[in-house]
Amino acid sequence: MAVKDRDRFSTATRIRLLGEQTAARVYRSQTRRQARRSRLTGRAALLALVMCSLIVALAYPMREYVSQRAEIDDLRREQQQARERVERLRDLKARWQDDAYAEQQIRQRLHYVMPGETGFIVVDPHAAKQSRTDLGAADRPWYSNVWDGVDKADASDQ
Repeated sequence: MAVKDRDRFSTATRIRLLGEQTAARVYRSQTRRQARRSRLTGRAALLALVMCSLIVALAYPMREYVSQRAEIDDLRREQQQARERVERLRDLKARWQDDAYAEQQIRQRLHYVMPGETGFIVVDPHAAKQSRTDLGAADRPWYSNVWDGVDKADASDQ
């Protein structure tokens, strides 16, 4: 028995035992991985197939839902703007029902004056100077007037 104990504690025996244990662990882990891999791969493929089909099936209805919600928001905004415009027009109509407001607008827009008043219109001095230069255009040939018109139109764009 002493020989057996000595053999059990020898370095060669220990290395052989460690090698066998390591080989057994590696073999067990490989078989577990292979078993897991094959079982998980089928499930993963089925899960991926189901998820893809759900995404494809729900993509169009979700897009339509989002676009309809955006359209509803736009219509609500337009409705609110129309209500505000109606309110402004009602206020304007109520103002025009007032004789004092109507008289003020008539005086301002049409330059009417009450009997006994004297009306004055102030003319822009630059506009008067331009109208005097246009009077001289009758003395020139017609093609000069046309060319001046083109030059004025070009200058107004700048």
